[in-house]
Amino acid sequence: MGVVIQVRIPSRVDRPDSCPVKPLIQENLLPAPLILPSVSELDLFRCFQSVLVHIQLLWELILLGEPLVVVAPSPAVSSEVVLALVSCLAPLKYCCDFRPYFTIHDSEFKEYTTRTQAPPSVLLGVTNPFFIKMLQHWPHILRLGDLRMAGDLPKQVKLKKLAKLKILDTKPGLYTSYKMFLHKDKTLIKRLLKGIRKKRPSEAQSALLRRQLLELTQSFIIPLEHYMASLMPLQRTITPWKTPPQIHPFHQEDFLKTLEHAGPQLTCMLKGDWLGLYRRFFKSPNFDGWFRQRHREMRHKLEALRLEAVSEANIRAWMMDKSEAEAVDMVLKLREKLVQARSQHLPVKEETLQRVHQHITVVVRSLPEDLQAILCHQ
Repeated sequence: MGVVIQVRIPSRVDRPDSCPVKPLIQENLLPAPLILPSVSELDLFRCFQSVLVHIQLLWELILLGEPLVVVAPSPAVSSEVVLALVSCLAPLKYCCDFRPYFTIHDSEFKEYTTRTQAPPSVLLGVTNPFFIKMLQHWPHILRLGDLRMAGDLPKQVKLKKLAKLKILDTKPGLYTSYKMFLHKDKTLIKRLLKGIRKKRPSEAQSALLRRQLLELTQSFIIPLEHYMASLMPLQRTITPWKTPPQIHPFHQEDFLKTLEHAGPQLTCMLKGDWLGLYRRFFKSPNFDGWFRQRHREMRHKLEALRLEAVSEANIRAWMMDKSEAEAVDMVLKLREKLVQARSQHLPVKEETLQRVHQHITVVVRSLPEDLQAILCHQ
């Protein structure tokens, strides 16, 4: 289902991740509701018809969290194209701020237009030509015309230098001095152009484009996933009564050394400076967001494995040489772990949690009645 916006165009869309996107004050009112497609329903081909030859360059800009302004003729076009650009990164989450429709009344307007500091990692969709003048110091500006329905291929947007961008120039163009790390996928472009000549439906063209972008992102992220998995402590090092071992640190140079034998070339035919692309990616909010998420998942997995080890341990054997203070401490720690497991939705089976709860009961019953009473009322 699409998203129905009554009267005002949204300055943002809700996302499943926790990356911050602040609401905006609107620049104008619309006379009728605007229906925007959800990310999964976006017609990628329609959004990118005029920039097909630059789709890989745009993918790199989005991957690296580069500041990018999309200047469109209408709020609907700016919103659709911004959402389409964000979706290009799937299954990797886009962890930079993005504004499908940004206006001069937004609270960050001064921050984004100032020339005293580098532009932030933000993807802006705008319609007011005034932004072309105010954001001319931004490194990447995409100026678009109206989106067309599937049919004849519109004239492809040209790459131009920012110095040539003028506020009264209405011609579409991609203004940037960015040099791609990867070679252009000419096969993809030819397949899309062939589809246009054969009147292939826009849905089929979009499916082809989405699949190619998905495979490109997966080829990039799989080596990172494999390296991250290697940082996980071995399961045999996890014991019931000791703190779980730490996750090994992520060393960028160590990861880059793995690329020679386990890099993107295993799943992607594209040539280019993959190492350079990874080095730039390490500096982006997208890497930080990906790493934090994976690290959190690994910590949760370690806690789950420890709970599993505790549930299978012989609690009576552990109690034999323990003092009352140690027994009480164990009860409190295990209770805390159970609360954590449920509140953080750790990947642990319910029967495991039940066995840990039974261990707590065994320990509590071994204590004097006064301690039992205190623990039972906590």
